[in-house]
Amino acid sequence: MLIKVFGSAVFGVEATTITVEVNIDKGVGYHLVGLPDNAIKESSYRIAAALKNNGYNLPVKKITINMAPADLRKEGSAYDLTLAIGILAASGQIKSEEVGNYLIMGELSLDGSLQPIKGVLPIAIKAKEEGYKGFFLPKQNVKEAAIVSGLDVYGVENVMEVIDFFEGNGTLEPTIINTREEFYKTLDFPDFDFSEVRGQEGIKRCMEIAAAGGHNIILIGPPGSGKTMLAKRLPSILPPMTLKEALETTKIHSVAGKVKDVGLMNQRPFRSPHHTASSVSLVGGGSYPQPGEISLAHNGVLFLDELPEFKREVLEVMRQPLEDREVTISRAKFTITYPSSFMLVASMNPSPSGYFNDPDSPNTSSANEMQRYLSKISGPLLDRIDIHIEVTPVPFEKLTEKRNGESSVDIRKRVTAAREIQTERFELFDNIHYNAQMSTKQIREHCALDDDSLQLLKTAMERLNLSARAFDRILKVSRTIADLEGAEKVVSSHIAEAIQYRSLDREGWLG
Repeated sequence: MLIKVFGSAVFGVEATTITVEVNIDKGVGYHLVGLPDNAIKESSYRIAAALKNNGYNLPVKKITINMAPADLRKEGSAYDLTLAIGILAASGQIKSEEVGNYLIMGELSLDGSLQPIKGVLPIAIKAKEEGYKGFFLPKQNVKEAAIVSGLDVYGVENVMEVIDFFEGNGTLEPTIINTREEFYKTLDFPDFDFSEVRGQEGIKRCMEIAAAGGHNIILIGPPGSGKTMLAKRLPSILPPMTLKEALETTKIHSVAGKVKDVGLMNQRPFRSPHHTASSVSLVGGGSYPQPGEISLAHNGVLFLDELPEFKREVLEVMRQPLEDREVTISRAKFTITYPSSFMLVASMNPSPSGYFNDPDSPNTSSANEMQRYLSKISGPLLDRIDIHIEVTPVPFEKLTEKRNGESSVDIRKRVTAAREIQTERFELFDNIHYNAQMSTKQIREHCALDDDSLQLLKTAMERLNLSARAFDRILKVSRTIADLEGAEKVVSSHIAEAIQYRSLDREGWLG
């Protein structure tokens, strides 16, 4: 008897339906075809034990299973439940009329219980698109799949629950989640808050500007000055995620198996890879390509602590994704594109010892040592970082202040207002949403300067020996400063503030 059941494979952030054809005939043998990997080939042992422990048997006949399309590589243990139900239906141990109307996925344990799987959200979206009645999956993943409205999602703990459902004996009910209610529930309660930061008012202002315009930022300062602490609080002042952004972000984390019983992600991601990270772990890839750190930081923040300690070739692979806001991974038979629109926040010590030119430190570094240290970061990468800011240690008086600083929620209101101005400004462009993404043409159009501002910028470029690449960056940042004030035009005060944020472009910075 021939039976068709349906599963799904995930490539990139999109799912492809897999038709599992099970044919049982005279003879003996178990033949699994359609480019399965080792995890799928081993499924026969898990299925046999799970069925035996629940009162069913693997037929002692010739079982042929084809996973179509047969030229597409299948991987992982998520097809165990699909294969098990197909075998039971083809051997007549359960009713087979309804099995083809549902998508079935899950990894089996030997006792018949189910283990969580990856990529549930893209699979659920595909199941709805293709008109399936419902989706059976492990209970641990059910919140994630229930985000998709208009699809009956059944979270199951044991294979017997699925068998009983098709036999008409079960009381299995679909899980229903109010996506909007779930999304807005914990939106305004960040884990880290700027009110906890003592002093550093200038740096807070700088980070507000970076958040408002989506600018990449690098913090330079000695150990203990608060670089990491400030970076961790940046997501708390970014505008709240839209429902569309939340779905995009959850999709990527679902593919990577990072969504842990939370359903829809409503907080912007903050990723902080260690400096020993490889280029594949950062941008994604592998034999079966998986999203890397830059994609997991999509719509959020990627924090690279101790930037010069990263291998130079690892940092260089980020250059193209920083510009295009997506990363393409090519293999011989397929190409996968992952979105990677993130804010880069980097931190570094000014020298190997961390205390360059500090008279109070016994471990000072020479100008040559510092130059060698800074040269680990290439010019093209620095070119993509709009704001460079020096962070100085907080004096004791500020540390012991009892007064709290401004809260993240208050700062975020100003940031959100500035972002709304930018959304309106760039509404006709599909690939431009905020000031940091402006091309040269848009800079000329939206950052027109009066004579005073031009003269100030010219004087600064000459006196501070600012490089040519600093010119456009200063204009972009000054446009954001103007947006925070609600100003229509960029004026000299905005330019003056933006000039402060180009430390690494000053040729005299080493002296």
